[in-house]
Amino acid sequence: MECEFPTINADIDEIRQIFREVETIAVIGLSPDPSKASHRVAKYLQEAGYRIIPVYPKEETILGQKVYRSLKEIPERVDMVDIFRKSAAVGPVVEASIERGDVKVVWMQAGIVNNEAAALAKESGMRVVQSRCAMVDHRELV
Repeated sequence: MECEFPTINADIDEIRQIFREVETIAVIGLSPDPSKASHRVAKYLQEAGYRIIPVYPKEETILGQKVYRSLKEIPERVDMVDIFRKSAAVGPVVEASIERGDVKVVWMQAGIVNNEAAALAKESGMRVVQSRCAMVDHRELV
């Protein structure tokens, strides 16, 4: 399999602005296991003041928050979708984000790139970050 590089990506100023504007983050693939990157990043963002909404196939609560099985099930506004899934799984997440109509940012964590899904998100008016860690960027930029 070829390594894909981000052809669409927010710049540093845009990422700073994302952190200033976003309040609620749905974390797709938020593991209950504290040793997993998704858990560490979400916990950091939660401690930084963001409302974290876990999306995971099992568990009832993670980080003290109700777990939803899909983005569609979340009854409240979602500003940003932070994706911890394989690159091939990003397309349906972006489509669900578009269907919601309230998502402003699609963030694909470090190593996750899907240029086709990124283009679709951008065309729908969302900001897109690919292959960057939200925790690392927040620590460095905010």
